Amino acid sequence: MQVILMEKVGNLGGLGDLASVKNGYARNFLIPKGKARRATPAALKEFEAKRAELESAAAEKLAAAQAYAEKFAGVVVRIERKAGVDGRLFGSVSNFDIADGLRVLGFEVEKSDVRMNAGPLKMIGDTELQVALHSDVLATITVSVVAEQFKV
Repeated sequence: MQVILMEKVGNLGGLGDLASVKNGYARNFLIPKGKARRATPAALKEFEAKRAELESAAAEKLAAAQAYAEKFAGVVVRIERKAGVDGRLFGSVSNFDIADGLRVLGFEVEKSDVRMNAGPLKMIGDTELQVALHSDVLATITVSVVAEQFKV
């Protein structure tokens, strides 16, 4: 299916690009999220009429994301988990746990925004991770996984 991208989408293109994607990807993700529209002649004319307005809105979103990323400087998310003597966790720390820890600190992020390239954390220690606030803006945070203290 041919679609017009209404914003920058990773691995597809930028605002206003025509992209050929699978029907399910367009119907189930791109179109409902407002990231794309079907590429019909009427939609192309309408897009060209609104291009300047859409580009200025995209620039505002980028500037807002960059300003929000500055607030993430030096943020440390502390997560307590049960661990063995050797430092291995009983379980793991996922992107859901990190997004929840960020919410406690006052940052609103989705779990899909937390980039964990090496997979879930399974050891005690500090790890630097990326949070995608925009397709062009990544903020770096530190996740500190510590052993849970046993109470007697």
